[in-house]
Amino acid sequence: MVVVITGGIGSGKSEVCRIFRRLGVNAVYNADQKVKALYGGVPGLLDTIERSLRLTLRNQDGSFCPASLAKVIFNDRAALQIVEKIVFPYLKEDFNTWVKDYADEHIVLFESATILEKEDFDGFGDRVILVDAPVELRKCRAADRDRLPKERIEERMSNQQQMNSFADCQDRVDYIIVNDGTLEELENKVRIIYNKLINN
Repeated sequence: MVVVITGGIGSGKSEVCRIFRRLGVNAVYNADQKVKALYGGVPGLLDTIERSLRLTLRNQDGSFCPASLAKVIFNDRAALQIVEKIVFPYLKEDFNTWVKDYADEHIVLFESATILEKEDFDGFGDRVILVDAPVELRKCRAADRDRLPKERIEERMSNQQQMNSFADCQDRVDYIIVNDGTLEELENKVRIIYNKLINN
């Protein structure tokens, strides 16, 4: 069973995944981290992206510069869509290869911040868990985590339009976890959903 864990910046997706791990879910695929690895790991991929954006995204030694790409896609939604169209087929292929190693697992987690707004991933996953929290709380968490001013976090959140309007995607969500309390309360909420999943 592929269970998607999604939610906006600072909602607590990664913490939910850690709780699932403690409950015995060993297979967790972090799509956002995997994409970053693909940029520098797939031969020719970075060249294709640079040609499409007409930009150089490398350090002086020729290696991939994540900060250069982040600066572009966080401020230019059209550029973000161009990059995603190039990268997503590789991401799907990577996941399909990775998941074969967990064929005996009952649950596999796929963590992604913005999957619900991506047409390329329509219908992906067997269950979808949306992690939610009040916007101001999410800003504070993200600012503390990334050591950035709230204004920078707000810029990033603006590129996650779907995640700022949960009502628009609730028909694609099986469970919603409101992460606005203590860690113990969050663990209890995750445990309830975990028990439902393993009994399906």
